Amino acid sequence: MLQVGDDFAGYVIDAILGRGGHAVVYRAHRPADPNRVVALKVLDDERRGSDHTARLRREFEFAHQLDHPHVVTVYDNGVGWLTMEVIGGGASTALPDKQTRLTALGQIADALDYTHRCGIVHCDVKPTNILVSRDFSRAVLIDFGVAYAVSETVNWHATRVEASLPYAAPELLRGRPPSALTDQYALACTAVELLLGSPPFSGETWMELVDAHLTQPPPSYSDKIAWVPRTFDSVLHRALAKMPESRYDSCTEMIENLSEALAGD
Repeated sequence: MLQVGDDFAGYVIDAILGRGGHAVVYRAHRPADPNRVVALKVLDDERRGSDHTARLRREFEFAHQLDHPHVVTVYDNGVGWLTMEVIGGGASTALPDKQTRLTALGQIADALDYTHRCGIVHCDVKPTNILVSRDFSRAVLIDFGVAYAVSETVNWHATRVEASLPYAAPELLRGRPPSALTDQYALACTAVELLLGSPPFSGETWMELVDAHLTQPPPSYSDKIAWVPRTFDSVLHRALAKMPESRYDSCTEMIENLSEALAGD
């Protein structure tokens, strides 16, 4: 792990912002421009193999194609590292109340619809891949490491599911190519977690979780939580439909319907 004051690829380390399973993120700056700080993501030494470096390069290349206020801005990259904007409020789970979470979900829905119009499917939408600003006014979609261009899915051959299982759409688990509707399903799972405390499907093992996505109907919350109206269940059931074509036409439409369902509670 790098230390404060270390030099890495022309950047000086200012602080450690956080770490994930494969990398550490630092706040850093270039010596010639100390006032312009970046988030520097560096793979762990033991994760410098071709698979992980290719994923990080993919993360950079997809994000670099996009220009949207709620998609992370990336700046520079090299073998095993990249730099991006600093977003100081933490993950979306830090948002303080239902309304700020609904606002964030709406922003991410807009970002996903834009990403889909650009021919890219994120494939790993989840609360920890949504960061928020310190004042909670801006949500940002990050980590395009397992994203796909729609053009890549024409001759799709799935070897393994790289998406996070609590948010993985049934078609992805069946080995079918991802689409915008796959991201919509993951966003619906994310919305349930942010609004109600946990994602809609669970299991003690990964096989049970996969089976839940494939075979179990979406849960109904209005019978269990007093402030959740039945219309929320109806919206959720459509967004979590097992058949992708039964879902909403866009992520924005889905989140708008969820918000409207909760507006009167």
